[in-house]
Amino acid sequence: MTVRTYTVHGMSCANCAQTIETAVKKLPEVKSARVNLVMETMTVVPEDLREDATTFSRAVEQAVTNAGYEAYPKLEERSSYEKEQDKKQQEMASWKRQVILAVVITIPLLVLTMGHMFGMPLPMVIDSHHNPLNFALFQLLLTLPVMWIGRDFYTHGFRNLLKGHPNMDSLIAVGTGAAFVYGILALFLIANGQEHYSHELYFESVATIITLIKLGKYLEAYAKNKTSNAIKSLIDLSPNEATLVTTDNETQLVNVDDLQLGDIVLVRPGEKIPIDGTVVTGESSVDESMLTGESMPVTKKVGDRVTGATINKFGTLRCKVERIGQDTTLAQIIKLVENAQSDRAPIANLADQVSRYFVPIVIILAIISSLLWYLVGHESAAFSLTIFVSVLIIACPCALGLATPTAILVGTGKGAENGILIKSGIALEVTQAIQTVVLDKTGTITEGQPIVTEIVPSSTKNQEEIIRMAAIAELGSEHPLAAAIVTKAKTLGLTLSESADTQTIPGKGIMVTLADGDLVVGNPQLLKTQGIELSETSKVADQLASSGKTVIYVALNAEVIGLIAVADTIKPTSQKAVEELQRLGIKVIMMTGDNAQTGQAIAKEAGITHVLSNVLPEDKQKEIEKLQKAGHKVAMVGDGINDAPALIQADIGMAIGSGTDVAIDSADIVLMHSDLLDVPAAIRLSQATIKNIKQNLFWAFIYNTLGIPIAMGVLHLFGGPLLDPMLAGLAMSLSSVSVVLNALRLKQLKLVSATQEN
Repeated sequence: MTVRTYTVHGMSCANCAQTIETAVKKLPEVKSARVNLVMETMTVVPEDLREDATTFSRAVEQAVTNAGYEAYPKLEERSSYEKEQDKKQQEMASWKRQVILAVVITIPLLVLTMGHMFGMPLPMVIDSHHNPLNFALFQLLLTLPVMWIGRDFYTHGFRNLLKGHPNMDSLIAVGTGAAFVYGILALFLIANGQEHYSHELYFESVATIITLIKLGKYLEAYAKNKTSNAIKSLIDLSPNEATLVTTDNETQLVNVDDLQLGDIVLVRPGEKIPIDGTVVTGESSVDESMLTGESMPVTKKVGDRVTGATINKFGTLRCKVERIGQDTTLAQIIKLVENAQSDRAPIANLADQVSRYFVPIVIILAIISSLLWYLVGHESAAFSLTIFVSVLIIACPCALGLATPTAILVGTGKGAENGILIKSGIALEVTQAIQTVVLDKTGTITEGQPIVTEIVPSSTKNQEEIIRMAAIAELGSEHPLAAAIVTKAKTLGLTLSESADTQTIPGKGIMVTLADGDLVVGNPQLLKTQGIELSETSKVADQLASSGKTVIYVALNAEVIGLIAVADTIKPTSQKAVEELQRLGIKVIMMTGDNAQTGQAIAKEAGITHVLSNVLPEDKQKEIEKLQKAGHKVAMVGDGINDAPALIQADIGMAIGSGTDVAIDSADIVLMHSDLLDVPAAIRLSQATIKNIKQNLFWAFIYNTLGIPIAMGVLHLFGGPLLDPMLAGLAMSLSSVSVVLNALRLKQLKLVSATQEN
């Protein structure tokens, strides 16, 4: 299937994405279209696969333009991603300037209108008592630039309203527009001598609402921009250049994009492998942690496959190029990330759903009530206009606009205070519904670095002598197992001296000559090649290995003198975190690329009963997808590059703060403390925030709903009072205040359960 991908600009909500999809699907040459709000992309499938690409793109771009947005074909080259990032950074900088300017203008406007409540005097020239007209004009002059800054709310809001699918922008446009129009009317009345109207202006409400919601939109855009950084981080992993071995056996530095299938590249120690291919000469250990998440390097020899962006640790390799461009493993991971983001269904905001019906109903009620009073009640045009404006102001969705973003702002702030960085309101909303948590093993449940857990002597040598000699042999090695041994020796305060005649055997171990004799440190295969009998130590080694530990033999003068067990141990809080999740009724699964024996050992220690072992990097996403198809709301917790597709495929991705940049960019939530106890804490925070949002939406409507009949003059029919626009504004303000105060209660929320405290 031929799929054309476009970059789309100008979207602000899920409704925008829906509008664009609808517009493009109407084209006869389009079979299907799907817009991704987060990635700001659109994938389109032509009806006729033979359709000319240029003509087709022009039609699609024009349809998007007619809908009020901008689209152009998306390029796949590395440079295009960099240009997109630069453009987004410029847009974010522009948004930031607008928010700062709006705040700077709104603050003096609030001081002007509310300063008297705090005993702040005003200059006589703009005082409401001495110069009410100047007082009103000065407010207008401060409000107009803020409205210009928020002009997108009006252009998008009224356009969507006229097309029959109002969104949050429509609510903002109608509400603030009504307040502004009434303010202009009051200004004219003041100019005509009715100075008491100087106390019935709503300009400060208009500016404050626009500024607050503009700030919320900026924060949303910032989070969305951070999410898309995952792709760029993945691209940056691959080296730009490679050392090509020419036909005359010379070497030449070339751009990776210029390599052809069958070329031979030279990879020196410490360099990243630039391509996917096969080793043709040499032997080395390769760090594949970016791919597998496992900390142990993998031995590579002639005939073994190597993967681009992994790191060659020790020996020099020559590799034959077998996959290039979009066929490489890294490119496939990038594609998985993009596809997972595209497949994520947009979560409809409750306020947007309500606004679809609320705004049209309010406008209709305002028109009907004002006309009835004028035509049937034979009231004056001014009276009818007062009814119309009162209904719109009492129904102004200020509190509705604040209900969700205020709770989310406080909720995410509470999370940040506790080291839980939640990237978006959507992430906060979805987390409370999680039913299954999938945990990566290495670096997530475990520390991610091997340590010495046991030293088992098998001769006259004691533990300290065994670890000292092994550490001397491993002193110059960068292998994680060697580092664990050296660290253990230093922790015991042992003195280590440089050794001579060291011979490293990649993937097996090391041999060295000491004052005590010839020392061999390594795996059973190395000892066997040196003719050393394993004797009874093999039984002990098997027992240690069955518990998920790596066993290193230490032999002196052709005799085994001891064993050293090394393992990646679980974090101190991992078991308690699993217990907390299970207490919340959440199923916990461990997923690892490691073997079943090691996986089961770690899972048992952590209290996990469900284990997925031997899971390849490209299959992690598929395992998450299987759980989702079975009806589970899934959270994935990981730290490695290989976890990125699964983190994005999951309903919620949580990255360990000490993990890779790609994992952090791909996740919805970052656990800065690298502590699994923050997983149940994030779920509790989400549950409390969603409950708070629902309460806010109730308070946002209660004043408006009760006030609308009064504003329509229902009580006035029976001799009761007519709702003054000023009282309508007061009700509107009270609903906003109640929403903000309720949201602030989240600051008192305890994220730690009583069990965790004990």
